[in-house]
Amino acid sequence: VQLVESGGGLVQLGGSLRLSCAASGSRFSLNAMGWYYQPPGKQRELVAAITSDGGRTQYADSVKGRFTISRDNSKNTMYLQMNNMKPDDTAVYYCNTYPPHDGWGQGTQVTVSS
Repeated sequence: VQLVESGGGLVQLGGSLRLSCAASGSRFSLNAMGWYYQPPGKQRELVAAITSDGGRTQYADSVKGRFTISRDNSKNTMYLQMNNMKPDDTAVYYCNTYPPHDGWGQGTQVTVSS
């Protein structure tokens, strides 16, 4: 499965962004998926994950109540709706399976200004 992230950009404190992860191949709907982020100078971490059928989700404590992960298996696409954004959300965001497999995409840069 090849994954391409998009939707990042510059947003002000309290603003919103919606990230998309487009997957190629036929196995997308079989995999649990996750959004990961890597803040400047820090390790990459899990932000949110979703089961293969979209029925269950989990979130890092720092984003609970602000971010929503979802997927549309008919479109081979996963989303991350980010609301009430904070400067600490500034990072490169990646999508991958959950748990992640080797081979990360380019990611998409998200910058939150105060």
